[in-house]
Amino acid sequence: MSKILAAVAWPYANGPRHIGHVSGFGVPSDVFSRYQRMAGNDVLMVSGSDEHGTAIQVQADKEGLTPQATADKYHRIISEELQQLGLTYDLFTRTTTRNHTTVVQELFRALHANGYVVPKTQLGAISPSTGRTLADRYIEGTCPLCKYDGARGDQCDNCGKQLDPVDLLNPRSRLNGEVPKFVETEHFFLDLPALAGSLGSWLDTRQDWRPNVMNFSLQLLKELKPRPITRDLDWGIPIPLNGWRDNNMKSIYVWFDAVIGYLSAAVEWARRKGTPQAWRDWWENPEARSYYFLGKDNITFHSVIWPGILLGANGQGDRGGVPSQFGSLNLPTEVVSSEFLTMSGAKFSTSRSKVIYVRDFLKEFGPDTLRYFIAVAGPENTDTDFTWEEFVRRTNTELANEWGNLVNRTISMAFKNNGAIPTPGTLHDSDVNVLGVAREGFTTVGGFLERAKFKQAITEAMRVVSAANKYISDCEPWKMKDDPERRDTVLHTTLQVISDANTMLTPFLPHASQRVFEALGGTGLWAAQPDLIEVSEEGNEDYPVLMGDYTTQLASWESKPIEVGCPLAKPEPLFGKLDEALGETGPEWAAI
Repeated sequence: MSKILAAVAWPYANGPRHIGHVSGFGVPSDVFSRYQRMAGNDVLMVSGSDEHGTAIQVQADKEGLTPQATADKYHRIISEELQQLGLTYDLFTRTTTRNHTTVVQELFRALHANGYVVPKTQLGAISPSTGRTLADRYIEGTCPLCKYDGARGDQCDNCGKQLDPVDLLNPRSRLNGEVPKFVETEHFFLDLPALAGSLGSWLDTRQDWRPNVMNFSLQLLKELKPRPITRDLDWGIPIPLNGWRDNNMKSIYVWFDAVIGYLSAAVEWARRKGTPQAWRDWWENPEARSYYFLGKDNITFHSVIWPGILLGANGQGDRGGVPSQFGSLNLPTEVVSSEFLTMSGAKFSTSRSKVIYVRDFLKEFGPDTLRYFIAVAGPENTDTDFTWEEFVRRTNTELANEWGNLVNRTISMAFKNNGAIPTPGTLHDSDVNVLGVAREGFTTVGGFLERAKFKQAITEAMRVVSAANKYISDCEPWKMKDDPERRDTVLHTTLQVISDANTMLTPFLPHASQRVFEALGGTGLWAAQPDLIEVSEEGNEDYPVLMGDYTTQLASWESKPIEVGCPLAKPEPLFGKLDEALGETGPEWAAI
């Protein structure tokens, strides 16, 4: 049994999530984690709401709320959405906890003591109209290197270069379009050049990363410069140093504290489970593997900066040092980055009215149709345009016709003729062949899932479904009234392949897989789901988290023989067909 850490990017708590968000961090991480649990591994899947920084302050001002009230509101909404989507977090928490503050401040102190966090004066951007600091990501302008008009103050998404706001040509505030004022201010910087050697040596060991992640990381390594990790902002984690901790207008900035959330969430999970040191099995065990799930705009933070923080806090950077109180922490095994899910060629954007909210989608179509679309047609390797036409086509053709109809008609025939799973007779070559296709699927699909290749994995699983459809169509058991033994053999064979295909589809379609399991006469919990529970912490109001006991589920990555004589009932349709007209217009509530 391997220890598998699934570290999932933290969504901002400044609004409900749209389907572009969950296509990057949400569904891929859950498919991977569900598979790893079914394969017998010990998974710790953690994340939470990212609640500090300018994005929260801006939303709070819009709604006339405090930043904390805004974070409370959207953390609850996001938690509910992710639960409904069926994301099996061992802990989905938040960054405004005392536990998170403690962990962030300890790593800050360790980095400072080891010489990797240094004070430096810089020009900071101020909003002339409000007097507030403008965060790097809230300043846009023309990239001085590639001349792309739309670069952010921290990075140009066109050429991938690190930037500072003062570098931008024609800088402007994303909030109101005004030209920012730049003033001198002192802050702490993560001294990335002092980590470059150790980062480069470590990156050389990453031989099986996705090419886009590796190429981007190696290029970034050549251009490392100190990066600010504090800001003139009163909504954030206090700086834990004498002379700084009581300055309410200086805080540790959000990008630094968010990536440390992977560790703090594991620490919180262990405490809530009553085993306070259990997190170490995933973070200090050299045999443990860690996979980070995110969108491509976060590659920088996870493939270079977060490993740099870990190396520095471990005392393993170019300047040496001693480990923090958390010991020597594991660096990422793999960074699983997805590209962008777009709409009419543009990124999903609430501010630009290009948005389909998760909660609206789930209310009308349920979770598994979205999970399936993201897996089979999502932005795993390239930016992918979401269209209602493609969503309707795949739902109707692949889920309803190929999979749902196979399940429904086969179980219906067995129920009508036998009332139970029939006894097979002598197997023909065609029976043996289709059973072999299903058995081989466990190796093929499992191999792709192990390597986080979700599109190839679900394509292979659906190939098993197609083989079963062809088999039953070729055999025509509905014409075998005069040969009940052969009819029963064909039905038994098809039901076995359905059971196997259902297992392979479980990581992708956990809600539907439970129904198929029960339709085949199964009893008990096949695919576990997360629980939304209220928790408390000293000094804070109660808040919701996602947790779950996923060890009790029956699903495992293997072919299980179906039980002859197990009673069957007339099945309900697995997936309803959508109106073709929906593909032309989309629902009324969706942006066009």
